[in-house]
Amino acid sequence: MKAIEITSYGAPEVLRAVERPDPVAGVGELLIRVAASGVNRPDVLQRKGHYPVPPGASDLPGLEVAGEIVSGDAAALAEAGFKMGDRVCALIAGGGYAELCVAPVAQCLPVPKGWSDTEAASLPETFFTVWSNVFERGHLQKGETLLIQGGSSGIGVTAIQIAKALGATVIVTAGSDDKCEACRKLGADHAINYRTSDFVEEAKKLTGGKGVDVVLDMVAGDYVAREIECMAEDGRLVIIAVQGGVKADFNAGLVLRKRLVITGSTLRPRPVAFKGAIAKALREKVWPLLESGAVKPVIHSTFAAGGEPSGAAQAHALMESNQHIGKIVLTW
Repeated sequence: MKAIEITSYGAPEVLRAVERPDPVAGVGELLIRVAASGVNRPDVLQRKGHYPVPPGASDLPGLEVAGEIVSGDAAALAEAGFKMGDRVCALIAGGGYAELCVAPVAQCLPVPKGWSDTEAASLPETFFTVWSNVFERGHLQKGETLLIQGGSSGIGVTAIQIAKALGATVIVTAGSDDKCEACRKLGADHAINYRTSDFVEEAKKLTGGKGVDVVLDMVAGDYVAREIECMAEDGRLVIIAVQGGVKADFNAGLVLRKRLVITGSTLRPRPVAFKGAIAKALREKVWPLLESGAVKPVIHSTFAAGGEPSGAAQAHALMESNQHIGKIVLTW
């Protein structure tokens, strides 16, 4: 099969098209003929040598794919309601930048009705992440207010749409007026340009001084102290990335007085059973929103995976430029 590998740690150009042996599905797994692969920030970190591959996972980058089932564990397929030839999208621990990819059956979901494989490939990583962190760890409820740092990212556009569809008020930050407008068009109630406004003061004003109930934070660093300032009593801060640094200096007294919860998680190293439980929740509670059109795909760019320079290298360069709104996808 054709695949894209990381030849050495470094710039996007280290991503090269190669030939690899076809993978074989094992117990509890299926093999997907990949039509499209999602590109995510962890892929960039892995390429730079900052995100170790979990034990047993493929060294190839790529955490989400969509395509057709070509083989697999018959018993596991039957139990999940899948059959050969079905179109699925899957969350994987690695190996997505390839024409063939093995995935645990439990981490696969049907391609939503009316969606293309390219659109479906944009789903798993962000939808599993948002559901696990905003709704399971953050316990966002109907009528509460969610603050999303980085509303125009793949995670951001997913969180906006699901939170709005389930009855929350959504405030986002973004780095330009154009990105703020794009977030509003996706359903965000308010968008703050963090380059020209103080999101702490704006969040307080927008909530009448109450503060926000849940924060989805991909920055960390000095953002943590500022987020604590603009959170409501019994608020929940969920950290899922540390683009602003791993250390934070904040007012612990505010955490006590407001009874705040500060939590966070990483998804890639979690066991199949954990991810499978998220898949079941998504299929029950979110997939109907996708098929009804209440939540829509937001794809900024697609790149053909092969070629020289590889489409993957171009995709990574775009992601690192932070000029995109929504998802970036590789096609095969």
